Amino acid sequence: MPVFKLPLSGDVVQSIYPSFFSPTGGQFGLVNITVGQSSAPDVEKDVLSDVAGYGKQIGQIADALLAVVEHLESRPDHALADDPAIVAFKALMHSVATVKERHGRKACRPKRR
Repeated sequence: MPVFKLPLSGDVVQSIYPSFFSPTGGQFGLVNITVGQSSAPDVEKDVLSDVAGYGKQIGQIADALLAVVEHLESRPDHALADDPAIVAFKALMHSVATVKERHGRKACRPKRR
């Protein structure tokens, strides 16, 4: 089925950085998004611009958590396999890995479900 778009209805890509949200109301537009309060907005802005975005940070934390889970599961006394949170986490990691691989990115996929 072909994609039909009206004028001015194309894809919209917008970077959202906490620095846009100043107490003086520095953002004006049709859609304003509040990301919440930060105790150190300058640090958060610098981390996002100089180190890694939220997606990369969450991805690396998820990869590390998967390594810990799989290490614990390799022990003979483990009881994680049936935990609903672990099952949901592994399903999420499989889905994320599928999307990453589709885009040619390296992905950590759980060894077993």
